[in-house]
Amino acid sequence: MNKSLKTGLKIVGAILFLGIGLILILRYTTKAHSPEDTVTYQKNDLELKVFYNRPYKKERKIFGGLVPYNEVWRTGANEATTFNTNQDILVDGSLLKAGKYTLWTIPMKDSWKVIFNSKMYPWGINLDKEAYRNPKFDELVLERPVKELPTNLEQFTILFEESGDFVNLVFAWDNTSVSVPIKQEEAPTGTSSVNN
Repeated sequence: MNKSLKTGLKIVGAILFLGIGLILILRYTTKAHSPEDTVTYQKNDLELKVFYNRPYKKERKIFGGLVPYNEVWRTGANEATTFNTNQDILVDGSLLKAGKYTLWTIPMKDSWKVIFNSKMYPWGINLDKEAYRNPKFDELVLERPVKELPTNLEQFTILFEESGDFVNLVFAWDNTSVSVPIKQEEAPTGTSSVNN
């Protein structure tokens, strides 16, 4: 191998090493400000799981400020938020098949659109700070009303909350809360025939 080729390979290797190191440093620092979390709901044979990153308010105006109204939000920070269900479910009355989805929202003043998208993305936003979501892969889009919280919540929170026959997927931050009712899809019952 000639000397110039060896030198070129060393330079390329050094650039790759520095690039990977920089990416790891950036990911670590963003995770320090918006730590990741996983919330799980299990009942009988149903398991729901959400992976997301939890930014802090830090005295900022959140909705209509840091998170603009009428624009797609990655529903947290860093990576796109993901939602897993091991069974078919009814989300606000609409069927969502078992699988893994990215979870996006469009916050508005009085309601939010909640979007389950079947594509996985490398990060929550691109270099232009726009949501990575490709609407072509939207499996379910629904709209839910906003509720005002009695006190401000410092850190963005997603949780599951049981309510009768439903479990609510709740998004809460600052003084805003949105909940999405989820119910396990019931297996179709057998049809009976009547002889005349």
